[in-house]
Parts: sequence; C-alpha cells; structure tokens
Amino acid sequence: MKELTSSTGQAASATRPVIGARMRRFGLVARFLVWVFPEVERELGRWRQQLEVAGDPELRRQGLASIGKKRFHAQGGSFYALSGAAAGKTPGYAGTDDRKRDLVAFIVAFQTISDYLDNLCDRTGCLETAAFRQLHLAYTDALDPYGGVDDYYRFYPYRDDGGYLTALVKQCREVLQQLPSYHLVQGEVLRFARLYSDLQTFKHTFPHLREGLLQNWAAAEAGAHRDLNWWEFAAATGSTLGIFALCAAAADPGLTPESVDQLSAGYFPWISGLHILLDYFIDQGEDEATGDLNFVSYYAGEGHCRERLLLFLNRALDCAAALPDPWFHTTVVHGLPAFYLSDPKAPMQGLDETAGVLLAGGGRETMSMYQICRLLRRLGKL
Repeated sequence: MKELTSSTGQAASATRPVIGARMRRFGLVARFLVWVFPEVERELGRWRQQLEVAGDPELRRQGLASIGKKRFHAQGGSFYALSGAAAGKTPGYAGTDDRKRDLVAFIVAFQTISDYLDNLCDRTGCLETAAFRQLHLAYTDALDPYGGVDDYYRFYPYRDDGGYLTALVKQCREVLQQLPSYHLVQGEVLRFARLYSDLQTFKHTFPHLREGLLQNWAAAEAGAHRDLNWWEFAAATGSTLGIFALCAAAADPGLTPESVDQLSAGYFPWISGLHILLDYFIDQGEDEATGDLNFVSYYAGEGHCRERLLLFLNRALDCAAALPDPWFHTTVVHGLPAFYLSDPKAPMQGLDETAGVLLAGGGRETMSMYQICRLLRRLGKL
C-alpha cells in the first residue's frame, strides 16, 4: 500500500505542471477572445471610417475589402498583445493595460497595411514591379519611428486614398516611439519587412516573370536556410508573425540583444514558414481558379506536402519551446494548424488526410484549440 501511495503521488505530481500549463494556455485564449477581439474591432472600425474620405472609388473598395475579408489576420496578430513582455512581467514595468492597447493599435494598423497593399498588388490589374516596390515603402516606413513619408502611389494607376495609407503609417510610428526597447529590434523587423516587400513585388508581377524572379531572389537571400525549397523560403518571408513577436518583446524595458537574436532565429524560417504554408494549403482551390501563384502547388503531390508541413510544425514547436516565454510561443504554434485547418475550405477540397495528420502532430493542445476555432467559426467570430 505504501508503494502504491508513493507511486500514485509521484504520478499526480508529474501531471500537475502539464495541467497547470494547459490551464494557463486556455486562460490566455480566453483573454484573447474576451479582451483582444473587441479592441481589434474598434481599431478596424476606425480604419473603415477613414476610408470614407478616399476620393478614388477603387482604393476605397480595396481598402474595405481587405478589412472585411481579412480581419482574421489582425485578430490573430493581436494575440501578441498578450505576450509576457506586453503583460509587464519585468519588475517596475508600468502601464501594462495601455501598452497592450497600444500594441493592438500597432498590430491592427500594420497588418491592415499588409492586407491593403496585398489587394492593390493582386486585385486591380496592375502588374508593374515599380508600382509594387513604391507601394511597399509604406510597409518599411511604418517601422521607422522617426522617418519621413513618401508618395506611395507614385507609379500606381489609382492615387487618392484620402490620406488612408499615410495615416496607417503614422499610427504604427506613434506606438513604436513609445516602446522602450524598440531600438533593439528595429534592425531585425526592418530586415523581415524588406524581405516581405521583395516577395510581394516579385510574386504579383507578370505571370511569365514571377517564378524566375522569385527563384533568383530566394537563391540570393536564403543564406543559411538552403535546406529549404525556394518556395518554402519565399513563404516564410510572407509572415508578419516575426515582426509582431519582436515588437511585442520591445514593450519590455529589460529586453536583451540575446533575446532579440533568439526570437528572430526562432520565428524565421520555421514558425513563419508554417504560418504561410498553412495559409497557402487551404487556398489551393481559390488560387488555381484565379491564376494566383500558390507555393504549396510546387510540392510533388500531397504526400510530399504533408511530409514537409509536418516537418515545419515539428521544427516550429521545437523553436518555440526554446524561446523566452516558451509557453506563449508554443501556444501560437499550436494555434496555427488549429486556426487554418478549421476553415471549411480544408474539407471542401478533400484535404482531410493531411489536415488530420497535422492536427494529430500538434497533440492535445492543437486538437483542443481546433475545437475552439470550429466553434468560433460557427458563431461568426472568425
């Protein structure tokens, strides 16, 4: 009886950290739904109102469409407002609620720039790289707190947005100026932003040019990541998550250069790559119908795709577990397949087998978050 009691006690003790981490994770998800979602909606409402004064109907239409159809990007990105750094875990850190609101304002504005410019590059018939490069100066300008503004529409066929894009840039800068450690992350976020701008410039140009441009660019930029296929490297550059993780970390006055390096290497390419490859995975049908380039289509069949996505998931979980505040970042990674694979587009395209493997690969945490995402979709929250 004594031995049984002892072994039972040890087993119970061993499960307590697991249960505690799980409860903590779902407490975080609850705060995300109850607090972050309304903040995001308020911010998006402000930007919808700003678009009412746009003089060009096409720019107004694309701006409203990017908010209406892609609000989930701003919702998901704003999860970073709940990170440990933003929550003020450093001793002496003050004003945490205001800081979290500021971070939501930044994330929504920056993600809105991304989604708006994506629409302008993809939905108006313009295919000129010079126009795309000029538009995306807004993307990098938004991350330079004390920089100037440019004529972002200089080479674009539509120009009068009523000051919308410039207002988004200025909103981002206002928040970044207040982050005590932004100077430590600025170099890395600008590096990620420039890679993203390159991707968007080449990806949306003339169909007969884009693949060759992307391959040459990936070969030149991949550096230490030559174990990736060129389209996997390109996909990783398309994520905003590394930028959001670094900016959230910059809310901590105790941030160190070592932590910045860890976050940068942890997010790129594995967490960022998983993010965007899952996005492309569920968009295969849409992209084929519209003729848009889809990186997942370059895999040699669904089996190859499944193998690589599972690799990205496993590597992303390993990277997240090694980061400062690991439980937060692993929650992000568990949430990615849960979010994307709960989209009705996955079963509609017969992607159930790969989806099942990925969800199982994420373990119980991913499956639980998958059920939450399904419920939120039924309620119209996602």
